[in-house]
Amino acid sequence: MKSSKSLEIFSSILCFVVSFSLLSETKLLNVSYDPTRELYSQINKLFITHWKKQTGEDLVIHQSHGGSGKQARAVIDGLEADVVTLALAHDIETIAEKTKLLSTDWEKLLPYQSSPYTSTIVFLVRKGNPKGIKDWDDLVKPGIGVITPNPKTGGGARWNYLAAWGYAKEKYRSEEKAKIFMKSLYSNVLVLDSGARGSLTTFVQRGIGDVLISWENEAHLALQETAKNQNVEIVFPSVSILAEPSVAVVTKNAEKHNTLKVAENYLKFLYSPEGQETIAKNYYRPTDKKGGVQI
Repeated sequence: MKSSKSLEIFSSILCFVVSFSLLSETKLLNVSYDPTRELYSQINKLFITHWKKQTGEDLVIHQSHGGSGKQARAVIDGLEADVVTLALAHDIETIAEKTKLLSTDWEKLLPYQSSPYTSTIVFLVRKGNPKGIKDWDDLVKPGIGVITPNPKTGGGARWNYLAAWGYAKEKYRSEEKAKIFMKSLYSNVLVLDSGARGSLTTFVQRGIGDVLISWENEAHLALQETAKNQNVEIVFPSVSILAEPSVAVVTKNAEKHNTLKVAENYLKFLYSPEGQETIAKNYYRPTDKKGGVQI
């Protein structure tokens, strides 16, 4: 009888300890764009260790990924992100304007207009480049199968569009001719996935298309994954674009979750030497060439 009561008391204490531990564990949600899974998986591990040393607090960071525009819409529709790390500043501006969950001057709160790294747009082609694809003009030739995400849902897709548009405007010096060029390019697109990672899968794993218009980091990731088969290679077009993904704390959500301090420090960590080094290892271009910013 006594052992039964002792067991009940022990079980109750254990449940209380587990429940208290779960309650005391801080959780953070980072809503990000499609190809940053690997980057933030590494950043999260580093920051969790850093935060534990600094504060003694246990931290769990959840990641959500998808096309940047689609992710912004999810936050607007109620996904309670503590931070957003999206492909375009415009997507964060849209969240700020439509929800009032963060200040409209959010870009001023972190260095480099809240852009901790940059990237650019490149082409990924089949090994040996059998179709001889070297520049944007080659993408509008008859019989060339192009893969790119949908600009309506993907941030990288919009950078792809802007890079192609910039090339056409520079070459033809005519908006009308640039529009014709863009129409020809998109008429060669075989699949419009919702995000960059979907397009990478379509091109590399499903073997569809002759050329993928890609984030630079995604192209390098594809080279790593296909190193044994060596069936793709990168082509750098003559003209591309400086893509500047942006980050922000979703202030009202973070205040509601009591995570404002950790959310702010999480984004600041991206600018630290450790954060910038991790960014570079994932084939993004660190904003600070000296290896970190003191904030």
